[in-house]
Amino acid sequence: MPRACCFSTARAEPAWTASSIRWRRVPGALWGEILVTAETGSTNADVAAAARAGAAEGLVVIAERQSAGRGRLDRQWTSPPRAGLAVSVLLRPRTTPRWYGWLPLLAGVALVETVRRLGEVDAVLKWPNDLLIDDRKCAGILAEAVPDAVVLGIGLNVTLREAELPSPDATSLQLAGAACTDRDPLLRTLLRTLADRYERWSAVGGDPEASGLRQAYRLHCGTLGQRVRIALPDGATLAGVASDVDGTGRLVVTGPDGAATPVAAGDVVHVR
Repeated sequence: MPRACCFSTARAEPAWTASSIRWRRVPGALWGEILVTAETGSTNADVAAAARAGAAEGLVVIAERQSAGRGRLDRQWTSPPRAGLAVSVLLRPRTTPRWYGWLPLLAGVALVETVRRLGEVDAVLKWPNDLLIDDRKCAGILAEAVPDAVVLGIGLNVTLREAELPSPDATSLQLAGAACTDRDPLLRTLLRTLADRYERWSAVGGDPEASGLRQAYRLHCGTLGQRVRIALPDGATLAGVASDVDGTGRLVVTGPDGAATPVAAGDVVHVR
């Protein structure tokens, strides 16, 4: 049965304000300036513009609604006001750029850990960073590189009803029967978990092994062990079994002939 302190009727909860979020921050934590807006085109675009203007690491932008939100592969991401999380953060990694590819996967780990901990649902990651519950997409992550910075955007369906879902293969925490559909603890836990993962990763120069990130990602990746079909950026299709995630975050697909192919980008379908 859902815990009363973590249950929220759709649209009944109050809108966020920067002050209501800011007072809960831990002094000295990663997150600095927090901006909350009722509506914007894209939180990622807002943070990217701020990054180009010299904003410091730790900027957080939260929107109740996005009119031009995007996901991976430039897909549209929409959600009714107060029905989800739409948040973007600014990071300025001090590691070698070769490890930057792990940042969207790091965000995926932080998100799935948050949802599993508070929602008490069997959420997994579809490579690279879609969050699935019962094989339906509940959240997505978009990472964008700007000069000397990385913007991470996270969109999570919280209290969307069936008729409000963006596609038939989507879901929300409420529809999945999650124990927590209160956006406030979800947001706070997500930001704390993301900061913790990022700081551990940064402390070892971005090494995914030494930080424990690769192990954590493998643990939560529901794609591993699955038969997959991948539409590659060049238009080709790759089929096989997802056998591993390598040291740079690429998905390793083993074909029928036993040959292993690392994939850096592509649209993955789990084949049943």
